[in-house]
Amino acid sequence: MDEVTKSARIVGRILNQEFPNPDIPLSHHDAFTLLVSVVLSAQCTDERVNQVTPVLFSRLGDTPQELARASIENIREIIRPCGLSLAKSKAIHGLSELIVDNHQSEVPKTFPELEALPGVGHKTASVVMSHAFGVPAFPVDTHIHRCARRWGLSDGSSVVQTESDLKALFPRSRWNLLHLQIIHYARKFCPARGHKPEECPICAELSSKGLPVYA
Repeated sequence: MDEVTKSARIVGRILNQEFPNPDIPLSHHDAFTLLVSVVLSAQCTDERVNQVTPVLFSRLGDTPQELARASIENIREIIRPCGLSLAKSKAIHGLSELIVDNHQSEVPKTFPELEALPGVGHKTASVVMSHAFGVPAFPVDTHIHRCARRWGLSDGSSVVQTESDLKALFPRSRWNLLHLQIIHYARKFCPARGHKPEECPICAELSSKGLPVYA
């Protein structure tokens, strides 16, 4: 068994111990509200998004039809605390219109259709496919990208490479769970700043086994 496979087994075991049933960090109640929340989460904390979305949905509506009818200016004013408000308001309005016009007001259930919507890239589509529709996917955010490199599971060259490496290391049936487990673990034990390897269960275990841990 090579080092990367050994590391992956340790990572999987500890993640199951620490976060057996992780919650989805973004508050939502259906595929559309999840999609909007993920769009808002770009370069913004989940906590801030969860503060903003209840206001957005209560004032302007929580369906594609309602947000398609809302003005970009009104959307922007509410979502301003999330940053990038002009781009995000245009994206939310535009994707709402396309969902109404092209998808019978239902969030599409394929990667190509989702990624054709304004403001929806591969990561956003992966989150929706995995957590709204239960399709195995491995969305890679900054936490997952950082930890995969730190734990020696990927070289950190790109998020595309990290996704490919993680999918190859772990069974397809675990992808959706692992995505959430790593996010929760990274926030609690393995942050970007102030990381203490000796207090991080995964990094400490890897080190104790002579497996590489990267800064």
